[in-house]
Amino acid sequence: MGGNRANGHAHPEPGSFCAAQMCGAADTLREQGYMVEISDLYAMNWGAALDRADFMHPLEGQFKPQAEQVRAAKEGSFAPDVAAELEKLQAADLLVFSSLLWWFSLAALLKGWVDRVFTMGTVYGGGVGTYDTGLFRGRRALLTTGGVVEHYGPNARDGEMNVNLFHIQNGMLRFTVLAPVISYSLVRLTREDRAAQLGRVRGAFETLDEREVASG
Repeated sequence: MGGNRANGHAHPEPGSFCAAQMCGAADTLREQGYMVEISDLYAMNWGAALDRADFMHPLEGQFKPQAEQVRAAKEGSFAPDVAAELEKLQAADLLVFSSLLWWFSLAALLKGWVDRVFTMGTVYGGGVGTYDTGLFRGRRALLTTGGVVEHYGPNARDGEMNVNLFHIQNGMLRFTVLAPVISYSLVRLTREDRAAQLGRVRGAFETLDEREVASG
């Protein structure tokens, strides 16, 4: 076991279950020999918007983000914050997203991290391939998240969880995506329930090689 693991974490409260889940997963992987890099986006004051500031020497005139990304990939001219995250991503053989589902998607900072760091010419496209034919070939990804249990299911208010996660797992992480780790009804957990669920999270990260691939 072992390898490199990058974690993108987005929750504004350090004392949240989401943060505890992230720390438990990281500790479990370290115990197995992983080198863990955590990008705590709120703590980093990460900017979510892709703009000219992502590049050290943007061209004058109309701003074309993808063309700028391809050029920066060739010239090594990404802004320092983007370059640092790209370095983590390129070194990782396991990528974990840690976020609650807000409005059926990732927290804005984590989606903004994808916008800014999944760059054309480095991570996808621009001659480097896309999805499982690109940078992520042979690597794994996993999403840890949560919700209210009765809101998800075939006839529930918010529908099937795997359908809700499709745009993340298939649109952003389509290489080897393992089944997500879902923690339900977090605000209702007793102290004992919280400890038990964190134990289940640690168990999931102790057995990644046995975990099924995400459906949908």
